Amino acid sequence: MDKAAVIEALTPMYGRREAIAIAEWIAEEPEEAYDLREVIARLLKNEPLQYIFGHTDWRGLRLELSADTLIPRPETSELVDEVLRLYTTKALQGPVLDICTGSGCIPIALGKKQPAMPLFACDIAEGALKVAVRNAKNNNVLIRFFKQDILSPDAADTIREKTGCEAFDIIVANPPYICQAERAEMDANVLEYEPALALFVPDTDPLLFYRAIARLHLAPILCFEINRRFGRHTAELLQQEGYPNTHILTDMFGEQRILIASQS
Repeated sequence: MDKAAVIEALTPMYGRREAIAIAEWIAEEPEEAYDLREVIARLLKNEPLQYIFGHTDWRGLRLELSADTLIPRPETSELVDEVLRLYTTKALQGPVLDICTGSGCIPIALGKKQPAMPLFACDIAEGALKVAVRNAKNNNVLIRFFKQDILSPDAADTIREKTGCEAFDIIVANPPYICQAERAEMDANVLEYEPALALFVPDTDPLLFYRAIARLHLAPILCFEINRRFGRHTAELLQQEGYPNTHILTDMFGEQRILIASQS
């Protein structure tokens, strides 16, 4: 099956432009690494190509992915840029902690731009942590990873114990923030293949993770990716939790997607 045949097979489901992009990606993979007919069959079942091949390219980084990790999004790259901006303009030198790290994409991207930045990252999923460790090693970035349930009542103490840090200059996080009620609006390739543990929060408490991270009181600056529906609510929550200065940024798609909160 040549590239034209791949495009023809995928166009009814994906549209011609995306089918061409997929065909070009497939053509770049070593032929011995896959069975083309199997790849096409999996694509026609909505499985993302990133999971089929087990990797993605993001911010110039080759990142391994698995069923335990989300596919890094363009919007998350903007969160990285904001952390880098703050770290540089404020002349910070202390450690940065990434919570709910998944594939490790955020701290790896930070470390590639700021090699001297002390980086720590945690996740509750052991499978994700294994992938993140390999990604950091493959991209030559030094990060100390550890397993952590950020919702546990002793999270602050255990983080201090595991990292040896009393505090961090910045905490960055892209935590679960999609309500169960939003499932009907989501694409099948996300619902069926990306890890629910990293996506969803209860409808009754959509700001669960933001509250938990703020209550750690481990950093004067918090940088979050947020649910566009709850920008104002998230800002108000953080103000109530001791971060009076909040700033919401829109992403490349014009959605409220990044929230910066500081204690001063």
